[in-house]
Amino acid sequence: MLESIDCMHWTWKNCPAAWKGMHTGHTHEPTIILEAAASYDLWIWHAFFGLPRSHNDINVLERSTVFTELAQGCASPVNYTINGNEYTLEYYLADCIYPPWATFVKTIPCPQGNKKKHFAMAQEACRKDLERAFGVLQARFAIVRGPAQSWNLESIKVVMKACIILHNMIIEDERNDNKAQDIDFEQIDDTPLAQVSHERTIELMEFIQQNHRIRNRAIHSQLQSDFVEHLWQLYSQS
Repeated sequence: MLESIDCMHWTWKNCPAAWKGMHTGHTHEPTIILEAAASYDLWIWHAFFGLPRSHNDINVLERSTVFTELAQGCASPVNYTINGNEYTLEYYLADCIYPPWATFVKTIPCPQGNKKKHFAMAQEACRKDLERAFGVLQARFAIVRGPAQSWNLESIKVVMKACIILHNMIIEDERNDNKAQDIDFEQIDDTPLAQVSHERTIELMEFIQQNHRIRNRAIHSQLQSDFVEHLWQLYSQS
């Protein structure tokens, strides 16, 4: 499933004067960043909200939890083959500002040749899913469409989170999915707390190795090249 990741910006109308510097970027208006990942059906799979506009997409990525489960080895296994090469990491469509990690498929800024031009056009078209998801979110909830007017950043975070949850509930309802399971939210987890160890455990070493895999530039380049060839083959056969 294709997923797009990017940062959206919500203007903060009543930003306190003492905070305006940190919440103002090149737009010259105090804004709050929403990092989100969405699929083609507009379902928002990940949302990280609340950082000031003085951050850029890379700073936000380093602080968000989008790859936490993947880095900890808790993410669902992924296996797919593109252009004859096998991959085991999920990937996201992203713009050029994101780092060349193995989990990102970025566009080509100045594509040369029909193959790369076709890839760039297809990648950028699919990446519009996130912009559409945010547009639908704004259309459904007037409080998100207009500038945030609260003086309290925590209240704004709650509002954004609530709107995203309601948005996904509407998407789920429109799917007419009858596979929903009853979940007992009152159940208390009695699992004992894990003991903290300062030694280099096997889990720690696996965590470090997984982070190296995520940041592998060679896989990033290979994945992009395979997509260029794969999409061109599909286009040639159509």
